[in-house]
Amino acid sequence: MRVKKRKKLRISHIHWAFPPIIGGVETHLVMLLPELVKMGHEVSLLTGSTEGAKANDIYKGIKITRVPIMNLNWLNARGLEGIEDEVREEFRDFLEKTRPDVVHVHNMHYFSRPHASILEEEVKKKRGLPLILTAHNSWDDMLFLDLTRKIRWDHIVAVSFYIKKELMGIGCDSNQITTIHHGIDTNKFKPTNKKEYKGRLAFMKNKKVIFHPARMGLAKGCDISVKAMRLVIDKFPNAILVLAGTRNIVDWGTTQQKDIAYIVDLINELGVKENVYVEMFTLDEMVDLYAIAEICLYPSSVGEPFGLTMLESLASGKPMIVTDSGGMPEVIQDGINGYIVPIRDYEAVATKIMTLLNNQGLKERIGLTGRKIVELRFTKEIMAESNIKIYEKILGI
Repeated sequence: MRVKKRKKLRISHIHWAFPPIIGGVETHLVMLLPELVKMGHEVSLLTGSTEGAKANDIYKGIKITRVPIMNLNWLNARGLEGIEDEVREEFRDFLEKTRPDVVHVHNMHYFSRPHASILEEEVKKKRGLPLILTAHNSWDDMLFLDLTRKIRWDHIVAVSFYIKKELMGIGCDSNQITTIHHGIDTNKFKPTNKKEYKGRLAFMKNKKVIFHPARMGLAKGCDISVKAMRLVIDKFPNAILVLAGTRNIVDWGTTQQKDIAYIVDLINELGVKENVYVEMFTLDEMVDLYAIAEICLYPSSVGEPFGLTMLESLASGKPMIVTDSGGMPEVIQDGINGYIVPIRDYEAVATKIMTLLNNQGLKERIGLTGRKIVELRFTKEIMAESNIKIYEKILGI
């Protein structure tokens, strides 16, 4: 049987940030975009400028353009008044330079009405190009309602069934929404017996490392992890909680520093300073941290859209403890590849940590089951192929 040759596409992505800025959407792009390049497509990205990053660069075959007008931290400080002309000029320059077949944007249904409206005008009205949105989050306000419903998206990708349900709840057509879960690099994140206690990680040798890999914040449940550790160290004095992600993030609304200050105060007040380590880590250090961790935590206290660090943990063969929040139960199966506990129940988190620390066989079984589930359902190859199928459907090829 003759296999139909697939058309190679020019795909332009737009998002507010890209590494060295860290976050779930940024990690998603690091997984997805190079995979599209590997499939033979021409991929470009318009994103926000950031200190130390070139305005024009190539990353694993992706042509990256960084401009200040896409930097949410800068926009938050500056305000959105009077930015229309500059936004329009940058969008036009990018689209003329990349000449895309399809434009795929991420979380452009929030933050800025001028950006979303001008994007629709330049992409759809003036160029007649398909405009696809990936909704990584939902919000409870009129800006979210307006930009999600009134911008003429040709299709919306939801990162979880939870997000799809949220979109349907505000009146979006379910037929125009496809759920595509995140995917992970299973070659980078994988089980290993090799534990590298080097550099800043050297002091963790001979300690039971409990890793909370999500960025620091109350919404991510960092305070719950700290409270749980107060109970854990009574039974396991050599346990240490590692909190990651304190800098280089998109901090729209400037809440991050307030959250960090409270969490640091909480650590001191509870007397667990010797058992909690707070730092920002490079991607390579994150891989090493997963390797040396006994257990990973993500006790989110809000409707978590997905939680990409779940996949990093599971792919590394580590059990994950999460809350019954948002899209996380779509990945974690209680007692199978991790545990699900009630929101803000630090005692339940502590109990599950101690259960796993007390039973090496159980911990290994749950970890290896998690790895198998990732290989079957959550690889970057599966994610990229699913996105390409949407492009082809919209383009009619």
